[in-house]
Amino acid sequence: MNLSEPVTPHVVGQTVGKYRWTICALLFFATTVNYLDRQVLSLLAPDLSKEFGWSNTDYANIAAAFQFVYAVSMLFAGRVVDKIGTKAAYVVAIVIWSLGAILHAFSVPLGEGVAVLGAAVGVVLVPSIVGFMISRAVLAVGEAGNFPAAIKATAEYFPKKERSFATGIFNSGANVGAILAPITVPVIAAIWGWQSAFVMIGMLGFIWMSVWLWLYEKPEQQVRLSKAELAYIRSDSVQAVEKTEEASAAAAKKVSWFQLLKYRQTWAFAFGKFMTDGVWWFFLFWLPTYLSAQYGMKGDAIIVPLAVLYSMTMIGSIGGGWFPSYFMSRGYAPYDGRMKAMLVIAFFPLVVLLAQPLGAISFWVPVLLIGVGASAHQAWSANIFTTVSDMFPQKSVASVIGIGGMAGGIGGVALTKLGGWVFDYYKSVNDIRTGYMIMFAICALAYLVAWCVMKALVPRHKEITDL
Repeated sequence: MNLSEPVTPHVVGQTVGKYRWTICALLFFATTVNYLDRQVLSLLAPDLSKEFGWSNTDYANIAAAFQFVYAVSMLFAGRVVDKIGTKAAYVVAIVIWSLGAILHAFSVPLGEGVAVLGAAVGVVLVPSIVGFMISRAVLAVGEAGNFPAAIKATAEYFPKKERSFATGIFNSGANVGAILAPITVPVIAAIWGWQSAFVMIGMLGFIWMSVWLWLYEKPEQQVRLSKAELAYIRSDSVQAVEKTEEASAAAAKKVSWFQLLKYRQTWAFAFGKFMTDGVWWFFLFWLPTYLSAQYGMKGDAIIVPLAVLYSMTMIGSIGGGWFPSYFMSRGYAPYDGRMKAMLVIAFFPLVVLLAQPLGAISFWVPVLLIGVGASAHQAWSANIFTTVSDMFPQKSVASVIGIGGMAGGIGGVALTKLGGWVFDYYKSVNDIRTGYMIMFAICALAYLVAWCVMKALVPRHKEITDL
């Protein structure tokens, strides 16, 4: 198949292939591996904190190192994906993050080496902390490429009406990764040691990479894609399929960050990510510590509660991806339908406000209520990502995702650091429950605040056509 062949619109009744869903499956498994790798540390945190004498602030600093580097890397990851293409960018990303995951196993000797260098210039460093911070930073650089590449692949392989559903499916890989991690990591650590958990989970990325190289090509070059499916994928394209010299020149023109920042749509996406990404980071990094601190649960004891909680989030991810189609089928533009769906979704995290007041009944009460909040986050995430491809041309999608990802990472750093300070303070006054109540309240209200500001910035659908 080549670009010179005419692509005709999809005809009703004509059989359309399903190869695009194979690509979606690849994105799903990449996201699963992505979250498996980043979850290992949080599951081992209670034991590692005891072994190395970390405080909540120490752990928050290690987690924040990941988030800060992830935030900065997201900005550049989007540009790299747009520049070198989805296929090559994913390979680069997964090689770096898999090596970063494995590097965690060697964090202590790495930290000892850095501490020696620090001492030579008069800087005192704690080996275990600095070693894990460096490992998390390498992991973050690679993992930052996952979502810009996945969203760009979705924009390439799916028409707009299917993008949020496809995004919801591949985004649910985060939930599967979060489910598999508590099932596998404590067992591996108990049998072979905590270092083996990082190495064995980290190796999974290289297996995925081999399948990606085999199955992925751009739609125009994909021999497994039928003409009918390609036509269906392009059915709502605003650009002509047969490229004119003018269109080719426009596509080749580099879009700068400053150009993208002049659009309210960019700021709306960035603010939405800033307000809500930190909530997911908080749940991901602090839940095992929460169950340990408040209910004394460690090791195998947290497997079932976390598996149940993250199983719930799959419902939100896939259901949230489908939800906007309800409004689109009633005549709403994609962005407007998504915003209506996101408003409904934004009310669900409010149940997290009840986690602490009702937590004395059983640990299952906060687990289930937080599960609803986390599920709502995944529903929100499936839609906020897709607002970008609704309004921006494909050539700039990954760059805008990168800008928003950086904003989300900064929000994550702020919430993680705040959590570490709050928990250490309230632990010192023997009132850790109040500390978690404060943090849960912030998580519960973040989505409504984000939605109101996003709606104020972009009241109705307006597609960007001048890039």
